[in-house]
Amino acid sequence: METNVRISRLVPALAAAALAVLGLAPTAVAQTAPSASAPTVASGTSAQPIIGGGYASNAPWAARLFSNGRQTCSATIIAPTWILTAKHCVSGGGLSFRIGSLDQTSGGTTANGVSVHNHASSDLSLVKLDRSVAGTYSRLGNPGSVQVNQTVQVYGWGATSQCGQEINCQSRLLKVANVVVTGGCRDAYQGQAICARRGNGITAGGDSGGPMMANGVQVGVASTSDRQTTTAYTNVTAYRSWIQSIAGV
Repeated sequence: METNVRISRLVPALAAAALAVLGLAPTAVAQTAPSASAPTVASGTSAQPIIGGGYASNAPWAARLFSNGRQTCSATIIAPTWILTAKHCVSGGGLSFRIGSLDQTSGGTTANGVSVHNHASSDLSLVKLDRSVAGTYSRLGNPGSVQVNQTVQVYGWGATSQCGQEINCQSRLLKVANVVVTGGCRDAYQGQAICARRGNGITAGGDSGGPMMANGVQVGVASTSDRQTTTAYTNVTAYRSWIQSIAGV
């Protein structure tokens, strides 16, 4: 497959059914357990961020999503009163966010969600905040912003190892990892998505809703992962008109 082919023109390369969603259920257990063949991390094993990768040093647009006070997913702020995240992250209700801090437990700005707008056929959700939050907002990409074989960055506070109940190994600090785009695929709701293979890390539970960044612009929202080699991000560039119709950006 040539590297200059746009993601939006690729045929689906991987069924989302083979992957597990990355959010954490309101009961604080992973919505879908990792594959039974996945290795179990022994007690006391040192876990690395995002299952590999490293710690982010600058991500002012990052937002940690809480459902009824419990850490659930990752997200981005894209406008003063609008959060972009994954649809499967918002079903538990009682949504709140810590925005603009690398530490999910302190700093930044906190705000509550007052209304939720879910895309009908993809794993995207826009949440309106109860207050205007000043800061740096995530810039959204357009078709052509990302290409096959491109190395992109993914961010989140999710599980740092395959630890069974992923709520037990969430990262306090925001993580980042490189992944390599492999083609177009489908997200957890059969929406248009970007699939990528592990670079120096791979996404896991709690990373859902977090961004895929290509040259500094957001091109995806984390939807699914096999926790080992492959992850799928809903293709933000394919749904720009829907996002603009609601959030104005």
